[in-house]
Amino acid sequence: MKFTCTLKNQHFQFHSLKEVLAKASEEKSGDKIAGIGAQSALERMAAKLVLSEITLKEIYENPVIPYEKDEVTRIIYDDINQFIFNEISNWSVGELRDYILSHKTKSDDLFRISKGLTSEMISAVAKLMSSIDLVMASQKIRPIAHCNTTIGEPGRLAFRCQPNHPNDNPEGILASIKEGLSYGSGDAVIGINPNNDSVESVSRLLHMTHDFIQKWEIPTQNCVLAHITTQMQALRKGAPIGLMFQSLAGTQAANDEFGVSKEILDEAYDLMKTFGTSTGPNLLYFETGQGSEFSLNAHNDVDMQTLEARTYGFARHWKPFMVNNVSGFIGPETLYDGKQVIRADLEDLFMGKLHGLPMGIAPTYTNHMHADQNDQEIAGILTAIAGANFYMGVPGGDDVMLSYQDTSYHDDASLREMLGLRPLKEFEKWLEKMGIMENGRLTDRAGDLSIFD
Repeated sequence: MKFTCTLKNQHFQFHSLKEVLAKASEEKSGDKIAGIGAQSALERMAAKLVLSEITLKEIYENPVIPYEKDEVTRIIYDDINQFIFNEISNWSVGELRDYILSHKTKSDDLFRISKGLTSEMISAVAKLMSSIDLVMASQKIRPIAHCNTTIGEPGRLAFRCQPNHPNDNPEGILASIKEGLSYGSGDAVIGINPNNDSVESVSRLLHMTHDFIQKWEIPTQNCVLAHITTQMQALRKGAPIGLMFQSLAGTQAANDEFGVSKEILDEAYDLMKTFGTSTGPNLLYFETGQGSEFSLNAHNDVDMQTLEARTYGFARHWKPFMVNNVSGFIGPETLYDGKQVIRADLEDLFMGKLHGLPMGIAPTYTNHMHADQNDQEIAGILTAIAGANFYMGVPGGDDVMLSYQDTSYHDDASLREMLGLRPLKEFEKWLEKMGIMENGRLTDRAGDLSIFD
């Protein structure tokens, strides 16, 4: 492989594909702190030029973490369709970019070639794209999945109703659920981040949400975002689970820190097929975000964007119903400001969708970042135009349990109305029956919790 180029009379020499990938990335504070990012805009451009000429075969032969040393690498490579890969293996990354963005290339074409792409290839091509490129490419890809509702269909936008409470108070959680539903949020899932992670407490929340869904005949699924092993224990004891959750990362070392592995995920999926309450076949919910590996010192000198792509390569093995990206959740040590968060959201949406995943975006930011609500709303609008499958619905946009900012129930309704999008079809029928929605628009009953009296 050629790792050299000359720009403006300056000679640039890179020593490995891993270094080229890192230095071709847009500026991110995590890569900078790790000492692997480009030192100047010119070096970044030189790395992009070198990367554009590298072939997919050369990337395939040089995974950023060796196959024999990392479970994530093994999952990615073992799942590749070799026939499709061989068809395109001589393409350069630049040629892959041109193919993706060509007006002749349709959604089915991209779904097909994605089965022959490793995660490093998908990361590489994203590095050669501008923001508008990422939006255009993402629009073309529409993965569809089914749990109790069907996510990803054209013209539809879903939301997770996220009724978190600082001490898991049932009345507070139920009030938030009712408010979210009354604004049309909850068709993706009613999902609670628990304060108390015990099996008993998680089981109570699962029973409470399941009973509420059954009482009001709501076409959706419930989830409590405890550690996957806690949910598995609750499921074995009879707790009703519609969708099982776990956070994932792009290296085996980081997943070890998360307490998750292929073996555990296989067991969880089998349990859900046997004891879960949903029809499926897509029964798992994953969350990811640029920077988790770096924050755990488990990044192996690989850039954050490439590790995020590897997370999607790992996730697609289990054909999840939802993958939610929360790249702004950690803080300025990984993504310093709103500009970096917006870029990461666009990259992650494209990379996840090209992996064939039903992608949601949580354009989050923490209160100690150099970001604000304007940045969040820009990220939300851009990724909605790009075809994000779902967003979070948080009361007031301020999660009082996790202490971060996200999209509110009102933001959810605004995105649908501005872009002419509707809820998931099963859920829309229920909203109409409840008098909450008519002809795709919220009625005057939106926000009226007395609907549930």
